[in-house]
Amino acid sequence: MAGGRMAQHIDTQRIDPEILDTQEDKLRKSLLIFAAAFMTFAVMFWLAIYWMMGLNFSSNVPLIYQVVSVGSLVYYMKSRNFEVLRFVQLNLFLFAPFVMQWSIGSSITSSGVALWALLAPIGALVVSGWKESIPWFVAYMVLTGVSGFFDFYLGTGSTTGIPLNTIGFFFALNFAAMSAILYFLVRYFVIETEKIKHQLDEQHALLAEEQKKSERVLFNVLPSNIAERLKSNEGLIADGYADVTVMFADLVNFTQLTEQMSPEQMVGLLNTVFSGFDELSEKYGLEKIKTIGDAYMVVGGLTRERPDYAADVVNMGLEMIEFVSKHPLAAKRNLGVHIGIATGPVVAGVIGTKRFIYDLWGDTVNIASRLTDDAKSGHILTDRLTFNRLRHDYLFEPPNVLNVKGKGEMTSYRLTGRVDGKGEAGKTNIYQLPPQGGAPAVA
Repeated sequence: MAGGRMAQHIDTQRIDPEILDTQEDKLRKSLLIFAAAFMTFAVMFWLAIYWMMGLNFSSNVPLIYQVVSVGSLVYYMKSRNFEVLRFVQLNLFLFAPFVMQWSIGSSITSSGVALWALLAPIGALVVSGWKESIPWFVAYMVLTGVSGFFDFYLGTGSTTGIPLNTIGFFFALNFAAMSAILYFLVRYFVIETEKIKHQLDEQHALLAEEQKKSERVLFNVLPSNIAERLKSNEGLIADGYADVTVMFADLVNFTQLTEQMSPEQMVGLLNTVFSGFDELSEKYGLEKIKTIGDAYMVVGGLTRERPDYAADVVNMGLEMIEFVSKHPLAAKRNLGVHIGIATGPVVAGVIGTKRFIYDLWGDTVNIASRLTDDAKSGHILTDRLTFNRLRHDYLFEPPNVLNVKGKGEMTSYRLTGRVDGKGEAGKTNIYQLPPQGGAPAVA
Protein backbone atom coordinates (compact mmCIF):
# COMPACT_ATOMS: atom_id res chain seq x y z
CA MET A 1 0.00 0.00 0.00
CA ALA A 2 2.80 2.39 0.94
CA GLY A 3 4.67 1.43 -2.22
CA GLY A 4 1.64 2.32 -4.29
CA ARG A 5 1.37 5.72 -2.64
CA MET A 6 5.08 6.35 -3.20
CA ALA A 7 4.76 5.43 -6.89
CA GLN A 8 1.76 7.72 -7.23
CA HIS A 9 3.72 10.56 -5.57
CA ILE A 10 6.68 10.05 -7.90
CA ASP A 11 4.43 9.96 -10.97
CA THR A 12 2.77 13.18 -9.86
CA GLN A 13 6.10 14.93 -9.43
CA ARG A 14 7.22 13.85 -12.89
CA ILE A 15 4.31 15.67 -14.50
CA ASP A 16 5.38 18.93 -16.10
CA PRO A 17 3.37 21.73 -14.42
CA GLU A 18 2.86 23.40 -17.79
CA ILE A 19 0.85 20.40 -18.95
CA LEU A 20 -1.74 21.28 -16.31
CA ASP A 21 -1.79 24.98 -17.21
CA THR A 22 -4.91 26.57 -18.57
CA GLN A 23 -4.75 28.76 -21.65
CA GLU A 24 -4.94 31.82 -19.38
CA ASP A 25 -1.97 30.60 -17.33
CA LYS A 26 0.09 30.02 -20.49
CA LEU A 27 -0.77 33.52 -21.70
CA ARG A 28 0.37 35.11 -18.43
CA LYS A 29 3.66 33.20 -18.44
CA SER A 30 4.42 34.13 -22.04
CA LEU A 31 3.61 37.80 -21.32
CA LEU A 32 6.01 37.95 -18.37
CA ILE A 33 8.82 36.24 -20.29
CA PHE A 34 8.22 38.63 -23.18
CA ALA A 35 8.38 41.67 -20.87
CA ALA A 36 11.50 40.39 -19.06
CA ALA A 37 13.32 39.74 -22.34
CA PHE A 38 12.32 43.15 -23.68
CA MET A 39 13.53 44.92 -20.52
CA THR A 40 16.86 43.07 -20.60
CA PHE A 41 17.41 44.14 -24.18
CA ALA A 42 16.22 47.71 -23.44
CA VAL A 43 18.70 48.14 -20.57
CA MET A 44 21.61 47.09 -22.81
CA PHE A 45 20.41 49.38 -25.59
CA TRP A 46 19.95 52.30 -23.16
CA LEU A 47 23.48 51.91 -21.80
CA ALA A 48 24.97 51.59 -25.29
CA ILE A 49 23.43 54.92 -26.36
CA TYR A 50 24.80 56.67 -23.27
CA TRP A 51 28.29 55.31 -23.91
CA MET A 52 28.15 56.17 -27.62
CA MET A 53 27.35 59.76 -26.62
CA GLY A 54 30.38 59.81 -24.34
CA LEU A 55 28.34 59.90 -21.12
CA ASN A 56 29.91 57.58 -18.56
CA PHE A 57 28.48 56.74 -15.16
CA SER A 58 28.35 53.68 -12.92
CA SER A 59 27.02 50.61 -14.69
CA ASN A 60 26.66 48.63 -11.46
CA VAL A 61 22.87 48.97 -11.35
CA PRO A 62 22.28 47.86 -15.00
CA LEU A 63 24.79 45.04 -14.57
CA ILE A 64 23.13 43.76 -11.39
CA TYR A 65 19.76 44.02 -13.14
CA GLN A 66 21.01 41.91 -16.07
CA VAL A 67 22.50 39.22 -13.82
CA VAL A 68 19.41 38.88 -11.62
CA SER A 69 16.97 38.98 -14.55
CA VAL A 70 18.80 36.38 -16.63
CA GLY A 71 19.35 34.23 -13.51
CA SER A 72 15.62 34.21 -12.74
CA LEU A 73 14.81 33.22 -16.33
CA VAL A 74 17.33 30.36 -16.24
CA TYR A 75 15.93 29.22 -12.88
CA TYR A 76 12.42 29.22 -14.33
CA MET A 77 13.48 27.19 -17.36
CA LYS A 78 14.82 24.50 -15.03
CA SER A 79 12.25 24.54 -12.22
CA ARG A 80 9.13 25.85 -13.98
CA ASN A 81 8.43 27.81 -10.79
CA PHE A 82 6.46 30.73 -12.19
CA GLU A 83 5.76 32.34 -8.80
CA VAL A 84 9.48 32.93 -8.19
CA LEU A 85 10.01 34.32 -11.70
CA ARG A 86 7.05 36.66 -11.34
CA PHE A 87 8.16 37.96 -7.94
CA VAL A 88 11.76 38.59 -9.05
CA GLN A 89 10.85 40.26 -12.35
CA LEU A 90 8.19 42.54 -10.88
CA ASN A 91 10.64 43.67 -8.20
CA LEU A 92 13.25 44.38 -10.87
CA PHE A 93 10.70 46.31 -12.92
CA LEU A 94 9.78 48.39 -9.87
CA PHE A 95 13.07 49.15 -8.08
CA ALA A 96 15.77 49.10 -10.79
CA PRO A 97 14.53 52.25 -12.63
CA PHE A 98 14.32 54.27 -9.38
CA VAL A 99 17.75 53.12 -8.19
CA MET A 100 19.17 54.00 -11.62
CA GLN A 101 17.57 57.44 -11.47
CA TRP A 102 18.96 58.11 -7.99
CA SER A 103 22.44 56.97 -9.08
CA ILE A 104 22.39 59.46 -11.96
CA GLY A 105 21.00 62.37 -9.95
CA SER A 106 17.37 63.44 -10.35
CA SER A 107 14.37 62.80 -12.55
CA ILE A 108 15.54 65.59 -14.85
CA THR A 109 19.15 64.52 -15.25
CA SER A 110 18.09 60.87 -15.63
CA SER A 111 15.53 61.87 -18.26
CA GLY A 112 12.68 60.34 -16.27
CA VAL A 113 14.10 56.82 -16.32
CA ALA A 114 11.90 55.99 -13.33
CA LEU A 115 8.98 55.90 -15.75
CA TRP A 116 10.11 52.35 -16.60
CA ALA A 117 8.93 51.31 -13.12
CA LEU A 118 5.34 51.69 -14.31
CA LEU A 119 5.84 48.29 -15.92
CA ALA A 120 5.65 46.69 -12.45
CA PRO A 121 1.96 47.47 -11.65
CA ILE A 122 0.97 47.08 -15.31
CA GLY A 123 2.78 43.74 -15.48
CA ALA A 124 1.18 42.59 -12.22
CA LEU A 125 -2.21 43.57 -13.59
CA VAL A 126 -1.67 41.45 -16.71
CA VAL A 127 0.14 38.42 -15.32
CA SER A 128 -1.46 38.18 -11.85
CA GLY A 129 -4.82 39.95 -11.75
CA TRP A 130 -6.28 43.26 -10.63
CA LYS A 131 -6.26 42.45 -6.91
CA GLU A 132 -2.61 41.36 -6.93
CA SER A 133 -1.63 44.50 -8.88
CA ILE A 134 -2.83 46.92 -6.17
CA PRO A 135 0.23 46.59 -3.86
CA TRP A 136 2.58 47.05 -6.81
CA PHE A 137 0.75 50.19 -7.91
CA VAL A 138 0.83 51.58 -4.36
CA ALA A 139 4.58 50.86 -4.16
CA TYR A 140 5.11 52.60 -7.51
CA MET A 141 3.24 55.70 -6.31
CA VAL A 142 5.18 55.75 -3.02
CA LEU A 143 8.56 55.52 -4.78
CA THR A 144 7.48 58.20 -7.24
CA GLY A 145 6.58 60.45 -4.30
CA VAL A 146 9.91 59.77 -2.61
CA SER A 147 11.76 60.67 -5.82
CA GLY A 148 9.80 63.90 -6.09
CA PHE A 149 10.66 64.71 -2.48
CA PHE A 150 14.37 64.16 -3.21
CA ASP A 151 14.19 66.32 -6.33
CA PHE A 152 12.37 69.18 -4.61
CA TYR A 153 13.95 69.33 -1.16
CA LEU A 154 17.36 67.75 -1.57
CA GLY A 155 18.33 68.91 -5.04
CA THR A 156 21.38 71.19 -4.94
CA GLY A 157 20.92 72.63 -8.40
CA SER A 158 24.44 71.62 -9.42
CA THR A 159 25.00 70.50 -12.92
CA THR A 160 25.96 66.97 -13.86
CA GLY A 161 27.71 67.71 -17.11
CA ILE A 162 24.85 66.30 -19.21
CA PRO A 163 23.74 68.78 -21.90
CA LEU A 164 20.09 69.78 -21.93
CA ASN A 165 19.64 68.54 -25.50
CA THR A 166 20.86 65.09 -24.39
CA ILE A 167 18.50 65.14 -21.43
CA GLY A 168 15.65 66.06 -23.76
CA PHE A 169 16.61 63.30 -26.19
CA PHE A 170 16.60 60.69 -23.44
CA PHE A 171 13.28 61.97 -22.13
CA ALA A 172 11.81 61.29 -25.56
CA LEU A 173 13.60 57.94 -25.76
CA ASN A 174 12.35 56.79 -22.34
CA PHE A 175 8.78 57.87 -23.02
CA ALA A 176 8.79 56.28 -26.48
CA ALA A 177 10.34 53.03 -25.28
CA MET A 178 8.04 52.74 -22.27
CA SER A 179 4.99 53.58 -24.35
CA ALA A 180 6.04 50.97 -26.93
CA ILE A 181 6.50 48.17 -24.41
CA LEU A 182 3.21 48.93 -22.70
CA TYR A 183 1.43 49.09 -26.05
CA PHE A 184 2.87 45.82 -27.34
CA LEU A 185 2.35 44.11 -24.00
CA VAL A 186 -1.31 45.07 -23.88
CA ARG A 187 -1.71 44.40 -27.62
CA TYR A 188 -0.31 40.89 -27.23
CA PHE A 189 -2.57 40.33 -24.24
CA VAL A 190 -5.66 41.48 -26.17
CA ILE A 191 -4.83 39.36 -29.24
CA GLU A 192 -4.21 36.22 -27.21
CA THR A 193 -7.32 36.87 -25.10
CA GLU A 194 -9.40 37.13 -28.26
CA LYS A 195 -7.94 33.81 -29.45
CA ILE A 196 -8.84 32.19 -26.14
CA LYS A 197 -12.33 33.72 -26.32
CA HIS A 198 -12.75 32.40 -29.85
CA GLN A 199 -11.71 28.92 -28.73
CA LEU A 200 -14.06 29.14 -25.75
CA ASP A 201 -16.89 30.23 -28.06
CA GLU A 202 -16.23 27.22 -30.28
CA GLN A 203 -16.20 24.90 -27.27
CA HIS A 204 -19.36 26.54 -25.97
CA ALA A 205 -21.04 26.02 -29.36
CA LEU A 206 -20.02 22.36 -29.31
CA LEU A 207 -21.32 21.98 -25.76
CA ALA A 208 -24.57 23.72 -26.71
CA GLU A 209 -24.98 21.35 -29.66
CA GLU A 210 -24.34 18.35 -27.43
CA GLN A 211 -26.84 19.74 -24.93
CA LYS A 212 -29.43 20.07 -27.70
CA LYS A 213 -28.79 16.47 -28.71
CA SER A 214 -29.22 15.35 -25.10
CA GLU A 215 -32.40 17.38 -24.79
CA ARG A 216 -33.74 15.91 -28.03
CA VAL A 217 -33.12 12.43 -26.67
CA LEU A 218 -34.78 13.43 -23.39
CA PHE A 219 -37.83 14.87 -25.15
CA ASN A 220 -38.06 11.79 -27.39
CA VAL A 221 -38.04 9.47 -24.39
CA LEU A 222 -40.33 11.48 -22.10
CA PRO A 223 -43.41 13.69 -22.47
CA SER A 224 -42.38 17.31 -22.99
CA ASN A 225 -43.76 18.59 -19.67
CA ILE A 226 -42.05 15.78 -17.77
CA ALA A 227 -38.76 16.44 -19.57
CA GLU A 228 -38.95 20.12 -18.58
CA ARG A 229 -39.53 19.15 -14.96
CA LEU A 230 -36.55 16.81 -15.02
CA LYS A 231 -34.35 19.58 -16.48
CA SER A 232 -35.33 21.85 -13.59
CA ASN A 233 -34.17 19.18 -11.08
CA GLU A 234 -37.60 18.88 -9.55
CA GLY A 235 -36.70 15.60 -7.85
CA LEU A 236 -39.19 12.77 -7.56
CA ILE A 237 -41.88 13.10 -10.22
CA ALA A 238 -45.18 11.37 -9.37
CA ASP A 239 -48.63 12.56 -10.44
CA GLY A 240 -52.14 11.30 -10.17
CA TYR A 241 -54.61 11.77 -13.06
CA ALA A 242 -58.32 11.34 -12.46
CA ASP A 243 -59.16 10.68 -16.10
CA VAL A 244 -57.01 9.63 -19.04
CA THR A 245 -57.44 7.26 -21.98
CA VAL A 246 -54.86 4.49 -22.34
CA MET A 247 -54.31 2.41 -25.47
CA PHE A 248 -52.25 -0.72 -26.00
CA ALA A 249 -51.55 -1.88 -29.55
CA ASP A 250 -50.02 -5.32 -30.02
CA LEU A 251 -48.70 -6.69 -33.32
CA VAL A 252 -50.19 -9.98 -34.51
CA ASN A 253 -47.93 -12.70 -35.99
CA PHE A 254 -44.78 -10.80 -35.10
CA THR A 255 -43.52 -13.44 -32.65
CA GLN A 256 -43.69 -16.11 -35.37
CA LEU A 257 -41.95 -13.78 -37.81
CA THR A 258 -38.96 -13.41 -35.51
CA GLU A 259 -38.08 -17.05 -36.22
CA GLN A 260 -38.10 -16.40 -39.97
CA MET A 261 -36.23 -13.09 -40.13
CA SER A 262 -32.67 -12.03 -39.41
CA PRO A 263 -32.13 -9.65 -36.46
CA GLU A 264 -31.64 -6.75 -38.90
CA GLN A 265 -34.90 -7.53 -40.72
CA MET A 266 -36.84 -7.94 -37.49
CA VAL A 267 -35.59 -4.69 -35.94
CA GLY A 268 -36.04 -2.87 -39.26
CA LEU A 269 -39.66 -3.98 -39.57
CA LEU A 270 -40.44 -3.11 -35.97
CA ASN A 271 -38.77 0.29 -36.36
CA THR A 272 -40.79 1.00 -39.53
CA VAL A 273 -44.11 0.17 -37.86
CA PHE A 274 -43.44 1.96 -34.59
CA SER A 275 -42.02 5.03 -36.35
CA GLY A 276 -45.34 5.25 -38.20
CA PHE A 277 -47.14 4.97 -34.86
CA ASP A 278 -44.94 7.77 -33.45
CA GLU A 279 -46.00 10.08 -36.28
CA LEU A 280 -49.65 9.32 -35.55
CA SER A 281 -49.19 10.06 -31.84
CA GLU A 282 -47.72 13.46 -32.73
CA LYS A 283 -50.57 14.09 -35.17
CA TYR A 284 -53.17 13.59 -32.46
CA GLY A 285 -51.22 15.22 -29.64
CA LEU A 286 -50.92 12.03 -27.61
CA GLU A 287 -48.06 10.85 -25.42
CA LYS A 288 -46.19 7.70 -26.33
CA ILE A 289 -45.31 6.00 -23.06
CA LYS A 290 -43.22 3.02 -24.11
CA THR A 291 -42.85 -0.04 -26.28
CA ILE A 292 -42.78 -3.49 -24.71
CA GLY A 293 -41.46 -5.99 -27.23
CA ASP A 294 -43.97 -5.72 -30.08
CA ALA A 295 -46.55 -3.81 -28.01
CA TYR A 296 -47.03 -0.04 -28.19
CA MET A 297 -48.53 2.05 -25.38
CA VAL A 298 -49.95 5.55 -25.77
CA VAL A 299 -52.08 7.79 -23.53
CA GLY A 300 -54.26 10.86 -23.99
CA GLY A 301 -55.27 13.39 -21.36
CA LEU A 302 -51.99 13.99 -19.54
CA THR A 303 -51.67 17.60 -20.66
CA ARG A 304 -55.34 18.46 -21.23
CA GLU A 305 -54.34 20.52 -24.25
CA ARG A 306 -56.89 18.58 -26.32
CA PRO A 307 -60.18 18.01 -24.46
CA ASP A 308 -61.36 15.20 -26.80
CA TYR A 309 -58.43 12.95 -25.94
CA ALA A 310 -60.58 9.80 -25.87
CA ALA A 311 -61.63 10.46 -29.48
CA ASP A 312 -58.00 11.24 -30.38
CA VAL A 313 -56.89 7.88 -29.00
CA VAL A 314 -59.61 6.01 -30.92
CA ASN A 315 -58.85 7.90 -34.15
CA MET A 316 -55.18 7.03 -33.76
CA GLY A 317 -56.14 3.38 -33.23
CA LEU A 318 -58.17 3.36 -36.47
CA GLU A 319 -55.25 4.87 -38.40
CA MET A 320 -52.81 2.40 -36.84
CA ILE A 321 -54.85 -0.50 -38.19
CA GLU A 322 -55.00 1.18 -41.60
CA PHE A 323 -51.26 1.90 -41.55
CA VAL A 324 -50.32 -1.71 -40.82
CA SER A 325 -52.77 -3.14 -43.36
CA LYS A 326 -51.55 -0.88 -46.17
CA HIS A 327 -47.82 -0.81 -45.50
CA PRO A 328 -46.00 -3.02 -48.06
CA LEU A 329 -43.55 -4.57 -45.61
CA ALA A 330 -46.23 -5.31 -43.00
CA ALA A 331 -48.67 -6.64 -45.60
CA LYS A 332 -45.97 -8.87 -47.12
CA ARG A 333 -45.36 -10.43 -43.70
CA ASN A 334 -49.11 -10.74 -43.00
CA LEU A 335 -48.68 -8.50 -39.98
CA GLY A 336 -51.72 -7.29 -38.06
CA VAL A 337 -52.51 -5.25 -34.96
CA HIS A 338 -55.09 -5.59 -32.18
CA ILE A 339 -55.93 -2.75 -29.81
CA GLY A 340 -57.35 -2.29 -26.33
CA ILE A 341 -58.54 1.08 -25.00
CA ALA A 342 -59.62 2.01 -21.46
CA THR A 343 -60.46 5.28 -19.72
CA GLY A 344 -60.06 6.13 -16.04
CA PRO A 345 -57.62 7.21 -13.33
CA VAL A 346 -53.89 6.42 -13.36
CA VAL A 347 -50.74 7.19 -11.43
CA ALA A 348 -47.79 8.42 -13.51
CA GLY A 349 -44.17 9.06 -12.67
CA VAL A 350 -40.51 8.72 -13.52
CA ILE A 351 -38.60 5.77 -12.11
CA GLY A 352 -34.86 5.15 -12.18
CA THR A 353 -31.87 7.49 -12.02
CA LYS A 354 -29.81 6.45 -15.06
CA ARG A 355 -31.98 4.59 -17.55
CA PHE A 356 -35.12 6.24 -16.28
CA ILE A 357 -38.55 5.71 -17.81
CA TYR A 358 -41.89 7.44 -17.53
CA ASP A 359 -44.65 4.94 -16.83
CA LEU A 360 -48.30 4.61 -15.84
CA TRP A 361 -49.84 2.40 -13.18
CA GLY A 362 -53.38 1.61 -12.16
CA ASP A 363 -56.48 -0.41 -12.99
CA THR A 364 -57.05 1.55 -16.20
CA VAL A 365 -53.69 0.40 -17.56
CA ASN A 366 -54.42 -3.22 -16.64
CA ILE A 367 -57.85 -3.11 -18.31
CA ALA A 368 -56.42 -1.69 -21.55
CA SER A 369 -53.78 -4.43 -21.57
CA ARG A 370 -56.39 -7.20 -20.94
CA LEU A 371 -58.65 -5.84 -23.69
CA THR A 372 -55.72 -5.95 -26.12
CA ASP A 373 -55.17 -9.63 -25.30
CA ASP A 374 -58.82 -10.43 -26.08
CA ALA A 375 -59.06 -8.35 -29.27
CA LYS A 376 -58.62 -10.12 -32.60
CA SER A 377 -56.38 -8.87 -35.40
CA GLY A 378 -57.72 -5.62 -36.81
CA HIS A 379 -60.15 -5.16 -33.88
CA ILE A 380 -60.41 -2.40 -31.26
CA LEU A 381 -61.94 -3.28 -27.87
CA THR A 382 -62.92 -0.56 -25.38
CA ASP A 383 -64.19 -0.54 -21.82
CA ARG A 384 -67.61 0.78 -20.77
CA LEU A 385 -66.43 4.31 -19.86
CA THR A 386 -64.79 4.82 -23.27
CA PHE A 387 -67.93 3.46 -24.98
CA ASN A 388 -70.22 5.83 -23.03
CA ARG A 389 -68.07 8.78 -24.00
CA LEU A 390 -67.89 8.01 -27.72
CA ARG A 391 -71.05 6.06 -28.58
CA HIS A 392 -72.71 8.99 -30.39
CA ASP A 393 -69.83 9.55 -32.82
CA TYR A 394 -68.57 6.00 -33.29
CA LEU A 395 -70.06 2.65 -34.21
CA PHE A 396 -69.91 -0.20 -31.72
CA GLU A 397 -71.04 -3.79 -31.70
CA PRO A 398 -73.32 -4.93 -28.86
CA PRO A 399 -71.55 -5.37 -25.52
CA ASN A 400 -69.66 -8.53 -24.85
CA VAL A 401 -68.85 -9.92 -21.43
CA LEU A 402 -65.27 -11.05 -20.95
CA ASN A 403 -63.85 -13.11 -18.15
CA VAL A 404 -60.71 -11.18 -17.26
CA LYS A 405 -58.09 -12.80 -15.06
CA GLY A 406 -57.86 -10.98 -11.73
CA LYS A 407 -61.02 -8.96 -12.37
CA GLY A 408 -63.71 -11.49 -13.18
CA GLU A 409 -66.42 -10.54 -15.66
CA MET A 410 -66.04 -7.27 -17.52
CA THR A 411 -68.11 -5.71 -20.30
CA SER A 412 -66.26 -4.74 -23.48
CA TYR A 413 -67.31 -3.06 -26.70
CA ARG A 414 -65.81 -3.59 -30.10
CA LEU A 415 -65.46 -0.34 -32.01
CA THR A 416 -66.30 -0.88 -35.67
CA GLY A 417 -66.20 2.55 -37.23
CA ARG A 418 -66.59 6.31 -37.02
CA VAL A 419 -69.39 8.62 -38.10
CA ASP A 420 -67.67 11.41 -40.04
CA GLY A 421 -70.73 13.67 -40.49
CA LYS A 422 -72.93 14.46 -43.48
CA GLY A 423 -71.66 14.10 -47.01
CA GLU A 424 -73.36 14.73 -50.34
CA ALA A 425 -77.20 14.80 -50.38
CA GLY A 426 -77.23 14.60 -46.59
CA LYS A 427 -75.78 11.07 -46.59
CA THR A 428 -73.87 10.10 -43.46
CA ASN A 429 -70.23 9.10 -44.09
CA ILE A 430 -69.18 5.99 -42.21
CA TYR A 431 -65.54 5.13 -41.59
CA GLN A 432 -65.81 1.46 -40.75
CA LEU A 433 -63.55 -1.46 -39.91
CA PRO A 434 -64.15 -4.73 -41.76
CA PRO A 435 -65.43 -7.62 -39.58
CA GLN A 436 -62.16 -9.61 -39.89
CA GLY A 437 -59.67 -6.75 -39.77
CA GLY A 438 -57.86 -5.26 -42.75
CA ALA A 439 -58.04 -1.72 -44.09
CA PRO A 440 -60.99 0.43 -42.95
CA ALA A 441 -63.48 1.52 -45.59
CA VAL A 442 -65.61 4.64 -46.04
CA ALA A 443 -69.28 3.90 -46.74
